[in-house]
Amino acid sequence: MDATRVFSDDYAAARERFRRAVEHAPWELESFLIAPLGPKGERLTIDVALAPSDDSDRCLVVSSGLHGVEGFLGSAIQLALLEQWTDRPKTRPRIRLVFLHGLNPYGFAWLRRCDEKNIDPNRNFAMEGYAYSGSPPGYAELDGLLNPKRSPSRWDGFPLNAMLAVARYGVPTLKQTVPSGQYEFPQGLFFGGTEPSCTNEIVSRHLAHLLGGCRRIVHLDIHTGLGPWATPTLLIDSPLNGRQQERPPDWFGEGACDLSDSRGIAYAVRGSLGRWCVNLDPQRHYLFATAEFGTYSPLRVLSGLRAENQAHHWGKSGDPATVRAKARLKELFCPKSNRWRQLALERGLQLVNRALSGLTSEAGSQPDSGPPPDSGILVCR
Repeated sequence: MDATRVFSDDYAAARERFRRAVEHAPWELESFLIAPLGPKGERLTIDVALAPSDDSDRCLVVSSGLHGVEGFLGSAIQLALLEQWTDRPKTRPRIRLVFLHGLNPYGFAWLRRCDEKNIDPNRNFAMEGYAYSGSPPGYAELDGLLNPKRSPSRWDGFPLNAMLAVARYGVPTLKQTVPSGQYEFPQGLFFGGTEPSCTNEIVSRHLAHLLGGCRRIVHLDIHTGLGPWATPTLLIDSPLNGRQQERPPDWFGEGACDLSDSRGIAYAVRGSLGRWCVNLDPQRHYLFATAEFGTYSPLRVLSGLRAENQAHHWGKSGDPATVRAKARLKELFCPKSNRWRQLALERGLQLVNRALSGLTSEAGSQPDSGPPPDSGILVCR
């Protein structure tokens, strides 16, 4: 599959191409409208493609765009799969398939990681007893560094100040403080909101219906910006029981998984979609993995997020500084490099095919059993 054929230039093109491919497949198509409009006045929707199957037990879910601007790769992978199975229908697996396209269409369209209320949707999924309040210890001290309340300027001392912060606090502490989710600074980075977001409400209302009666579900949520260049890293932040622990290495590579530590790329988050999905129905055996495809260094990505957030809140729409900040953010999460796009696409398709092979091979196997171990983040490369 040639990456130049399936990567889109913007959300509007990605949405239109996805919808046409679904109709041509033909799969069932459902769309859920959100209130804001896109930068050219276009409608913004979360679009869902569903391929029902006689197999009522197994389901693969592939989702894209939960973090808005990160949606370009996930959309390309979904489009490539739709085209591949349409051209060669006998190769389509006969299990239930659910594609969630553009879970944060506002961020996708406006080149933001968050939604129209500055909410990070992957810090917003509440479970029982969850409170939209508080921040990690130390976040308040870093607010001035992360979220400057002034118009962008050409000179920015953030890289130097960030390195000083690393020297003062250390990488492990900052990794658990900055991106894990905060609920006190509404204009700040990684804000989890004060109530369920639009994305949260739509997923909460419809996901159980989309899964049908399936009891064995694998969900790959495609993200970019974290980890080695164009290489997928699976992050699993829900406790796994004995059989579930065997699946990632069996399916994605023997010896490829270990519990992350302070040297790894993973960090614990509050309000993640993955934990919410896994806890949706205890009768389902739900394996959720965030598939991160690396782009640039963490400091460079954080610098770009900070600059775009500053321009959004304190700059003016259409100003050169704002335009530059958004173009920079798109590059950080979807590099123009043809090499990156080709490698990421090929490896993303391999990831999906391995998940499908694993699901198919487990037909008739015994249900998962045994208590889950202590919570941790399983990292699979």
